[in-house]
Amino acid sequence: MLSILRKLSASLILSLLAASPSFAQEATITVKKSDAINVAMKSFGGPDGGLASKIVGNDLDLSGVFSIGLPERSTYSIGGMAGGGSLQGSVTDTRGSVVLQKTYSGNIRECAHQFSDDIVETLTGGKGIATSKIAFVSNRSGSKEIYIADYDGANAVQVTRDGAISVAPAISPDGRRVAYTGYQSGYADIYLIDLASGARSRILKFPGTNSGASFSPEGSRIACTLSRDGNPELYIASANGGGANRLTRTKGVESSPTWSPSGSEIIFSSDDRGGPQLFRVSAAGGSPRLVSTGYSYCTEPSWSPDGSKVAFTARQGGFNIALVDLASGMTRILAQGQDPAFGPNSRHIIYSEGSSLILLDSVKGRRTPIVTTLGKVSEPSWSR
Repeated sequence: MLSILRKLSASLILSLLAASPSFAQEATITVKKSDAINVAMKSFGGPDGGLASKIVGNDLDLSGVFSIGLPERSTYSIGGMAGGGSLQGSVTDTRGSVVLQKTYSGNIRECAHQFSDDIVETLTGGKGIATSKIAFVSNRSGSKEIYIADYDGANAVQVTRDGAISVAPAISPDGRRVAYTGYQSGYADIYLIDLASGARSRILKFPGTNSGASFSPEGSRIACTLSRDGNPELYIASANGGGANRLTRTKGVESSPTWSPSGSEIIFSSDDRGGPQLFRVSAAGGSPRLVSTGYSYCTEPSWSPDGSKVAFTARQGGFNIALVDLASGMTRILAQGQDPAFGPNSRHIIYSEGSSLILLDSVKGRRTPIVTTLGKVSEPSWSR
């Protein structure tokens, strides 16, 4: 009977959503604790046990798929030992059977994040976000510079010291490189930084504007805006800047390209029809198609890794984070803010609001400030 009632409730909800207009008002989503997996955190042993336990607990809490509680009420127990540059983590079920047991070596924070992602994958089959990295812009030094950090805002490091305008960072899917738009030459050019070595090169420097790089899913190509032929158009080039091929031919300004998970399509913003709208085009070229959102001002799209939806900035009485389902065309407002970037799990979004970066659980609606003390921050990009 309970199963039947659940199915009826789900059908009713879907019917109500289907009857709503594509530009429905902000939705409130209620997720019961029973929807989460109940886990208990045991005390981690070792000299770094306290730190490791705190990081793993925070990772699992932010994931949105776990409810952390008492052992007698939990389905799984999580524990470990941490110290001496390693972490031994384990997960057991209520019968005491080992579900996950693994040893990690290196920085304790990185080890804890790896353990957290393995827990998520083992218990849910989905991808975690704890080991991912973000890049963003901060004006803390007095000029706009590029920073990188862990997904939760920890370990923020300034990676440019140009003393000029450095904006529009794009972190590669593997988190090892950052492309950005810099004005050191007096004009907008695209630079590439290898984060391990610190080596930097100017990869796109055509006459005019070179801006807004976006890595393809496999990391070998970038999409960007170039005005080398007069009008700002979309181009695709190799990740080292070679072989730039023009993708669009309009009278408008194209910007903010975001790739489909397969790398076969790009969604971008263009004002070719007046106010900026979202368009979809094959990465091989062709005629762009309008993405219907129900809003007259749409910028900064971010395609989810599962390919089902796109987050973007919509302006209606202020700037808002909106989400469009590509199959149904239904759009909803998630929060006030700008610059959305989808995470690896297609559930969480990082966006800018005032002087903060916010981590948003798009399912539960939970908002967690992750960067709040670095001046005005904006334009987050998230590794996959």
